[in-house]
Amino acid sequence: MDNELSLGLIGLGIMGRPMARNLLKAGYRLTVLDIDAAAVAALTAEGARAGTTPAEVAASTDVLITMLPDSPEVREVYLGPDGAFEALRPGWLAIDMSSIAPSTARELAERASASGAEMLDAPVSGGDKGAIAGTLSIMVGGSVAAYERALPILQALGKTIVHCGAAGAGQVVKACNQVVVAVVIEAVSEALVLGAKAGVDPQRIADVLQGGLASTRVLEMRRDNFMSGRFEPGFRIRLHLKDLRNALDLARETNVALPAAAQVEQLMRAAAAAGRADYDHSGLITLLEDLAGFRLTDFRAETQS
Repeated sequence: MDNELSLGLIGLGIMGRPMARNLLKAGYRLTVLDIDAAAVAALTAEGARAGTTPAEVAASTDVLITMLPDSPEVREVYLGPDGAFEALRPGWLAIDMSSIAPSTARELAERASASGAEMLDAPVSGGDKGAIAGTLSIMVGGSVAAYERALPILQALGKTIVHCGAAGAGQVVKACNQVVVAVVIEAVSEALVLGAKAGVDPQRIADVLQGGLASTRVLEMRRDNFMSGRFEPGFRIRLHLKDLRNALDLARETNVALPAAAQVEQLMRAAAAAGRADYDHSGLITLLEDLAGFRLTDFRAETQS
């Protein structure tokens, strides 16, 4: 791995902070920037340098990585005052690992290319646990040359790294991924609430589901959340809502019907309206529990005769 490259990382949230730590562990010289001064301080204490503005971070690094909430924040970091694109130059590379609209990814890549720079969209799947372990699934859109240049960096962050196609393709695949995750969370929630209210220990239900065709990473990674009724975020409902909006917008653009995704989007919107927008997305189960008038945590196994 060529660790002589200097990297920048803007966005030190639930995902960005462990990603920064993995880049430091891989030996990269890293400059970080975030609106949360405490997050920056934590990383500088571990060996990173603190940046001042996106433009300064971009100008002082060979490769800039961004991990931000949504398209508006990404546009602000790259195109706003003191934005990273003020430092565009031939040979410079940007890797946006946020989950945003494919159209925004394509627009930014075109702007970078016009100045001789390159940009990849490289959203991820795997949640906070994957970010911490460095086992993220990374779906990449952009040129083959830029992908090959970025691959050693991405290998410090993820395990499954796939070049999906031209600019925007990574974001298209991320939209597809988030449709599946959302629908599976809802389906698992239905199954657990149904079975538990019918008198079966939800832990036993989960054991059976994980042993057969219904086995899913959603239940593997979020089982404790479902069973404990605690939903500290690995990935917030409000962010999954954003991803479903991107998927539904893309569906309208391409004339594709997404009936299940649209229904789950409405359920997530209801959960957000009920004050649960910052729950982990597995917290969608609470809405199914509300509709059933039952909580998994209320379950008490009864002695069967």
